[in-house]
Amino acid sequence: MKDLLYKRLANLLTIKSLVTVILTAVFAAMTVRGTLDQSFMTIYTMIVSFYFGTQAAKESGT
Repeated sequence: MKDLLYKRLANLLTIKSLVTVILTAVFAAMTVRGTLDQSFMTIYTMIVSFYFGTQAAKESGT
């Protein structure tokens, strides 16, 4: 159980994961401020889709 926790924490600290977490924080801040524009929304959607797409492919083994 402890090894699984350490493995998941290590995976969270990859560059891809850090970029996704930072972008999500910026997205939330821009939404709260009301300064969210369409270009950021497009970029954010593409990056998050890529992140979750690679995670799903990794889990399915393809």
